[in-house]
Amino acid sequence: MKSWVNEEAANLPLPGGGFTDTRWLTLAALGREDTVLGRFAEAHADAVAILDELGGPPPKRGRIWGVWAAEPPSPVLEASHGSRGWKLTGVKPWCSGASLCTDALVTARVGDRSMLFAVDLTQDWCRPIPHTWHAVGMSRSDSGSVRFDGALAVPVGEQGAYLERPGFWHGAIGVAAVWFGSACAVADVLHTSVRSGADAHTSAHLGAVAASLGAASSALTTAAAEIDSDPNDCEDRGRTRARIVRSIVESAATDCIDRVGRALGAGPLCSNGVHARRVADLTVYLRQSHAERDLAALGEDIAKEDNPW
Repeated sequence: MKSWVNEEAANLPLPGGGFTDTRWLTLAALGREDTVLGRFAEAHADAVAILDELGGPPPKRGRIWGVWAAEPPSPVLEASHGSRGWKLTGVKPWCSGASLCTDALVTARVGDRSMLFAVDLTQDWCRPIPHTWHAVGMSRSDSGSVRFDGALAVPVGEQGAYLERPGFWHGAIGVAAVWFGSACAVADVLHTSVRSGADAHTSAHLGAVAASLGAASSALTTAAAEIDSDPNDCEDRGRTRARIVRSIVESAATDCIDRVGRALGAGPLCSNGVHARRVADLTVYLRQSHAERDLAALGEDIAKEDNPW
């Protein structure tokens, strides 16, 4: 991750700048190499894009950024303003790269609304809480909780700006690009098996996986072109587009994991450590989707359209 941040991250195109497809192809390639690497890279790239869009402090070379924006009912992270500026106090859960990241964009409560802050995680008032991440899949993502004890923070954008900006939904598709790349790596095991000789049932599974991943690839490519043609989301399609693409890619990745397992049995999961880890990682990472809740929200938006297709 440090090597990618130092050598390649600065060259990644921003979403909506005319090369969004290149951005997602890069994230997919990193996810294909390693799901956790792709997850870290996507978060860092998203942070850079958010800082650019909202006018935050430009990231310095060699610093690794996370985006910690999960807001469950509890615990709650609160922000307060005093003589020394803004400070964050409380616990933030689901902090990917809790021990790896040097900086993070963190949402915190200001009254009854959320606000985004840039935080230098090397200060003494930010501490990962041990033993708060127990997942087998994505275990290396170190996505536990972080305690803030009056940590100094810099506001990025106005209250509500993080969710209300056009780039929020553009960035949501970046996650799907990593899902896609990781799913392709899962499918590679099935592809290799069929090339070495397989029965018709195994070949049929490979054909089905190819169809699913082909649909996912096309959805990502089409969405990238649409974003580049309307980067500020003047047509108000960003939310619907993102939810459709994420659903397509999630379904393809889930189908891929299922079919590779059905086609090849337990063998690769028991004898191929890289494959077993990737399946476990991707299974957990896909749950960043809200599943039927996202589909319900998508359905509500689609129902308001006169001619949705």
